[in-house]
Amino acid sequence: MTTKLPVLVTGGAGYIGSHAVLALQDAGWPVAVIDNLVTGFRWAVPEGVPFYQGDIEDGDLLARIFAEQGIRAVMHFAGSVVVPESVSDPLKYYHNNTAKTRALIAAAVAAGVPHFIFSSTAATYGIPEVSPVTEDTPQRPINPYGMSKLMTEFMLRDTAAAHPMNFCALRYFNVAGADPQGRTGQSTAGATHLIKVAGEAALGKRAGVEVFGTDFDTPDGTGVRDYIHVSDLANAHVLALEHLIAHPADSLTMNCGYGQGYSVLEVLDAVDRVTNNKIVRTLSPRRAGDPDSLISDNRRIKATLPWVPKFADLDLIVRHALSWERKLGEIRGE
Repeated sequence: MTTKLPVLVTGGAGYIGSHAVLALQDAGWPVAVIDNLVTGFRWAVPEGVPFYQGDIEDGDLLARIFAEQGIRAVMHFAGSVVVPESVSDPLKYYHNNTAKTRALIAAAVAAGVPHFIFSSTAATYGIPEVSPVTEDTPQRPINPYGMSKLMTEFMLRDTAAAHPMNFCALRYFNVAGADPQGRTGQSTAGATHLIKVAGEAALGKRAGVEVFGTDFDTPDGTGVRDYIHVSDLANAHVLALEHLIAHPADSLTMNCGYGQGYSVLEVLDAVDRVTNNKIVRTLSPRRAGDPDSLISDNRRIKATLPWVPKFADLDLIVRHALSWERKLGEIRGE
């Protein structure tokens, strides 16, 4: 039985972070949240969870949180995540994702926090020559977002070698869906995730969906991605934390996906099936840097953790996303 240590979730008012807070809470872990609310929402943090509005580069605030809450582990989700924006504003990404994370790691080391779980990304692989990709696939990011995350992986590896801290870097594939109980979901305005965009279109919040590229080397010509339900992803973080506590000499780097790919058109067809309606599709040229296919080889995480996905079904992911999209409309009075 793992001792349930107090956990600080950074970015815990955001999409994935708020699901991690729920997963920790549901499993009985003491949890606190820090979020600057630039893209997160105060209402996404459950009642009773200690909440600190502030920035992860504020060393004095972090020292206070670590002391007040007795924090022994950090789950780090705070950061910027829009790939095209990272290309147009790279310094924002190197500041928010790399420099601020360095400050967070330094504060954790100073407070003697022994465990650190990091929200990394398949974008660190760039355009891999093979798919599915393993953790040993060469990491050659093609945008500042992917590079900013890869630099954090290096910082964690080097910090763990020099200090009494172990870490887990989970490289996410395409995160989608929402809490099955409707407690939180993807709420960011102007989000670029396909299932979120398709859900908005299905509910009349957008005129349709733009399909970028129909000439990929895939069965239907559109890009293929590995979509993982956000609640399964959050559960993987809790299991990773249990592993780090049970094996203090271990650090982990693992892909987090289902090992199953769906094309853009297959995703849109799933939304049509769930809503019994037809989304308007606009076919456009491909965007620079989009790989044909990006699918995870998830054998390592399945061999290392007792992780059994509960929601590995595209229609179910879509159904949960749509259910949240409707609820979000009510929250916003739309």
